[in-house]
Amino acid sequence: MNTLQDVDWDCWRAKDPATLMFVIDGREILLIEKKRGLGAGKINGPGGKLEHGESFLQCAVRECREEIGVTAVEPRCMGQHRFQFVDGYSIHVHVFVAYRYTGTPVETDEAVPLWFAVDAIPYGRMWADDALWLPQVIAGRSVSGDWIFDNDDIVDFRLDVTAARMT
Repeated sequence: MNTLQDVDWDCWRAKDPATLMFVIDGREILLIEKKRGLGAGKINGPGGKLEHGESFLQCAVRECREEIGVTAVEPRCMGQHRFQFVDGYSIHVHVFVAYRYTGTPVETDEAVPLWFAVDAIPYGRMWADDALWLPQVIAGRSVSGDWIFDNDDIVDFRLDVTAARMT
């Protein structure tokens, strides 16, 4: 599985359905330094795996609260990504953005909360794909991507960007 064409995307099912949450407050974005699990040591949005019986929205809100003590208010889904790793692992991530939140960010066993200016996001410390799609989400656009990764490296990808639906 080294190219998008090597994957039967019509039948593809992720090992792990998951979420990411990006809280944006004015011109700042709340990110985390992940302490454990997939992407440990990297900067990203809070998020994690879907639990049985919960929606992706419920998962995104729960994970944000568990990882940094913040509850996202009225988050919107801004897209999704299907990640296939050459070692066989796969994850389907739904991306959410919230412009309001309650609580105060706190460090937990899982993550260190970090605020960054949206024009100074440390993409060099993030997954390689983030620099390609996160600026689109910050600009209010929806994203949909298929990604092939070999460890930390993008091997192949497709990224669609569209104007976000107003609901």
